[in-house]
Amino acid sequence: MATRIRGALFDKDGTLIDFTATWRGLVESLIDDLAEGDAPLARALGHAIGFDGATGLFLPGSPVVAGSTGEVAALLAALLPKGDAAEIEAEANRRAAAAGAGDEAGLVAVPGLAGALGQLSGMGLALGVATHDSEAAARAHAAQLGLAPHFGFYTGYDSGHGLKPGPGMPRAFCAAAGLPPAAVVMIGDSVHDLGAARAAGLAAAVGVLTGPATERELAPYADVILPSAADLPDWLIRAFPA
Repeated sequence: MATRIRGALFDKDGTLIDFTATWRGLVESLIDDLAEGDAPLARALGHAIGFDGATGLFLPGSPVVAGSTGEVAALLAALLPKGDAAEIEAEANRRAAAAGAGDEAGLVAVPGLAGALGQLSGMGLALGVATHDSEAAARAHAAQLGLAPHFGFYTGYDSGHGLKPGPGMPRAFCAAAGLPPAAVVMIGDSVHDLGAARAAGLAAAVGVLTGPATERELAPYADVILPSAADLPDWLIRAFPA
């Protein structure tokens, strides 16, 4: 079986990677290092970026979920007496790119993802990654998870295509893959991902429930909501038969 869709663009964190399981430890350690043992400051830093240190959960609307690393760094720097947003951004990017390697926090891929990407590649789809993490981190994470052979395109907040929910990232993917927007779907766990798909005129904005956002939050912006990206091949075949 096949589908007339020829390309799929994936968000990374919360879509390819289990968001909370992967990033909770990294964010906790960054906040602890910045706070230097000052517990009230650590709580304030967490609050500023929508992270509850007591529960280890990312709160609805957290800029860590939908914003760029630069935006998160600026929010943290604003609360530090000698905060340097550029330095915090560089350190966050270093830790993010190193996640899953050596002694750093491990990456947790969405269950069934590798098989689904293999199926999509076998169906002839061009696949890409569009993230508000850095492009270097996206490439590193795909490689560390053994997913890199499936992706021919990566764009991050620092790649020059703007941020989601703007149309720049999906438009850049369409141009790189030589595909019209009507032949491409975008998959993500946040309203920013879905908004980008809509803004670029893609065939479908596909929401998934492997990130912090709930089905109720995503529903107004999604053409369909799937349990995870692993369910995409079967849905494409049903929704867009060749």
